[in-house]
Formats: sequence, structure tokens, C-alpha cells
Amino acid sequence: MRNSFFDRSLDARSIRERVLELDSAKVGFYSVGLYPASLAYNCAMQNEAGRLLLAVRPGRELLGAFSQEAFDSMDSGHVETVLDMGSRRVNGERIPNTLADLIQRCDLVVLSANSSYVEEDLLEACRLREELGRDRVVLACLAGSFNHDPISNSAYVLCEKQPNLAFFSGFHRHGALRNPFDSFTANFCHPNALTAMLGAQLLDRLSPNIQVSPGVHNVEGQYIKAAKNMASVFAGFGYAFHQDNPGVLPTLLTLLLDQCLDQAATVSMARSDRQRLYHRQPIPLTELGYAVPRIEATLVRDGDFEKVRDHTFTQLTAMVADVRGSMMLPVSGQPTRNFQAGQIMASQMREQGRCPASMEELESWCEAGGLRRGALEGLKSLRFWPQIARRYAIPVNDCSMVNLLYMAIYGRPAVKETAFQVMTESRELSNYCQESVRPIHSRRYAEALQNLEVPEALDLVVNAVIADNARSAMRRDVDLDEANNAGIPAYLKLMDVIESQLDA
Repeated sequence: MRNSFFDRSLDARSIRERVLELDSAKVGFYSVGLYPASLAYNCAMQNEAGRLLLAVRPGRELLGAFSQEAFDSMDSGHVETVLDMGSRRVNGERIPNTLADLIQRCDLVVLSANSSYVEEDLLEACRLREELGRDRVVLACLAGSFNHDPISNSAYVLCEKQPNLAFFSGFHRHGALRNPFDSFTANFCHPNALTAMLGAQLLDRLSPNIQVSPGVHNVEGQYIKAAKNMASVFAGFGYAFHQDNPGVLPTLLTLLLDQCLDQAATVSMARSDRQRLYHRQPIPLTELGYAVPRIEATLVRDGDFEKVRDHTFTQLTAMVADVRGSMMLPVSGQPTRNFQAGQIMASQMREQGRCPASMEELESWCEAGGLRRGALEGLKSLRFWPQIARRYAIPVNDCSMVNLLYMAIYGRPAVKETAFQVMTESRELSNYCQESVRPIHSRRYAEALQNLEVPEALDLVVNAVIADNARSAMRRDVDLDEANNAGIPAYLKLMDVIESQLDA
């Protein structure tokens, strides 16, 4: 998919005219939910509404995502301005905008649906763009969950499947964008540095309270958001269940943040377009605010060692802030919906003394707590987590917290019992946080030497002496019943199960 503000012309005059057009261009948001509507309200407050247009999905209301309480607290004049953004007047009658209207009148259209609809919307937007002769309209998305192909039963990051699709995201809380004094930071990412800079400028001008920075890491940005949504669920659980143990939370939250970024770095190294991303840009990445390349790694590819260098994610400050902010309990207002899902999970696990029987039960708990199932992107991403981990070859020690959450919901009954023990007992959770981040090979031998009375541990040491048997010994599955009899701590039992099952 070609996705650029410019055509392939080399004529300087036409390009100059296009640049001037973009200086006063409009931005459109399609399929408006809570986030875009709050953004629009912020623009209305700041008297910069003329640059933003909205269009809702058929059958939905422009401000339908707000609760009645939130709607009643809004200024009627600002509400009227937002309604004007989402419609046009014909003979004095208000006619709602459509996706076709946005593509016709805007130069940047953000498809703001969640992952359930975004691919369908992208196909329709591309069709309309061609039909209307508006090929220079840039398309972006907001979706913060993994997508899934039911035919091949594979999960993926949409921006990796559509590498030229732009990605827009930043940190916000419920109601914060309706605060006239609150500011909002975001990143607009596109693999072409010039497109990223121009798109960020268009979004930055929507409101003086909105600051948008460009970046080229669209795939990584979308992955970070999906990983963040899963981490936010765990963070909400930690705050609710371990609020009386303040020593656990800093470790838990630090690990959740670090693992989001570590996973994104692994995804970045796997990009097939890395060379083009860094070395074939119209402008240097340092002009976007990037630091010089500071991540260096040695990878094994096709049997050969390859040294790669990557830029840091320093330019994605808004997305990193989003990760941090989504895992914090705010002083005022509500935490993110995924965080609230974690709080509800903690409350029910404490009350019932067990993990959720299934994802369906967890979602029913959330709905009973006032959360809509379709808004919980973190839980949706979790459904496809094993496929994502295998697709991008994410090391187990870089995703141990997501693995723990996954086992608590999708594990076998015996595994759920162990996961419950690890998640609810502070000492077990602390030990899990400390030990699970160590590479498998560095941990197995240390454990074995400390537990030589366990036959399996002694076998591991013996087999390690025999070079050709060491590999198989390291990957040996651990049976929970055997582990129980041997007196192995719960956090170690669960780590062994995760490593043997999710890596299969």
C-alpha cells in the first residue's frame, strides 16, 4: 500500500504547491470512540476546531462513548462545536459525515476503530481513496491490539502486515482531554521520515494543548501499545491485590515497563525493512529528534552471526509515557480500562480464591463491573499471545509477566492453582519477578546445583558434562506432581511450565 502525501512527480512547482496545501490541511478521525471524541472536545475548548473533522461508524452516535455523567459535565457550546466537526449543513439540516467525506476533505485520516474493525476500515478507506482520486491522503490507525487471521490461525501486528500504514498514539486518561489545563503528548509514526514529520505537524496543530512528535517506528509503536495494554491489566491486579505490600509494586511495575520495551526491540530487529528504514530516508533521522544508534546486538541468521545496530526508542517518548501512565493509579479520575480490568480480576480472585475459569468468565466479571468487553484491548491481545511470541521469537525471559498472566487465564487447572499462588503471595511474586528475567540457561544450572537431592537436578548436572546431551537436558519438561513432591517453590514450578509449554 502506497501511503504518502505526495505523488511520484519530480516537478518542483507541483511539489511546492502540495507543501503549501498541507500547511492548512485538515485531519479526520473515523469510527469515533472515547479517545477521538475527547480529543475533539479538547480542540473545541482551544478554539482550533476548524482543522479537525469526525465521522462515526454507521449506527453509532458521535458522543455515544461517554457516560451520561460525563456528558452532563460538558460545556454545551463545546459539545455543539464537536457535533459540527462530525457533520455538515445541508439546507439547515445537520448531515453526519462519512468516511468518504473525510477522505474528500482531509489529507490525513486516522482510522480509530479497535482491532476488530480496523482492517475492514483500511480496505474501505483504500477503495474510497482510489475511487475519489485522493491517492495523496495518508491513512493511519490507533489500534492497540494484535490482529488475527482465522483462516491461517496466525496473529500479527497490523503495521508489520501493512508496513506503510501510519500509527498514532499517546498517553491520555479518561476525562483528561476534557480538562482545559491538561496537556497531551503523542507520537505519529510512519516509515518515511518526511511523511512522519508532516503528519505529526498536522496533528500537533489541532490544539495548543496537544504535542505530537514524529517517528519512524510504526511497527514498534503499535507493538508497544498492544504490550502496554496487557501489562496494564497486570498492573491493575498488582495495585489492587498487593496494595498492603508496597515493596512488590515498584519491582512489578518496573519489570512490566522494561519487558514491553525489550519485546519491542526484538520485534524491531526482526523487521524485514530495517535497512530501508534507517538508510534510505529523505532526511536524517536525527532531524526528527532521534539519537544516534545506541542499541547493538549480535543475531544468528541462517546459521551466520550478524551484528546489527538500531536507534533507541528515545523519540517515542509519548509511547513510553503511555506505558508508564497506564500502569499508574491516578490521583484524580479513573485509570485506564485495562487497568480497571486488572483491579476487577484481583477483587474476584480474592473473593473466590481462584483464577478465572476462562477468559469468558473474566470478561463477564469486567462487564458486571461496568466495562464493555469490546474496549478491553489488553484481554484481546492476550488471546493471541502465544502466536505473537512464536512469530517474533520473543525470549521467555523478556515476557515472563505476560506469560504469568496468560497462564492464570488459559492454563490447565493444575497450572492455574500454581499461578494463583504466585500472583497472590507477595514472596512468590517477588521471587518470580527476580528469577524469571534470567535467561533459561543461566538459571537452570544454578537451580540444579542448589537442589542436588532432587533426581532431575542431579541428572541435569551429569548430562551437562556430556556435551551432546546438555541441550536436551535443558529443555526437559517438568511435571507439576513431581515438582510438588520434590518441594520446589511455586514460582519455579510455574516458570518451568511456561518455558516448556509456551516455547513448544
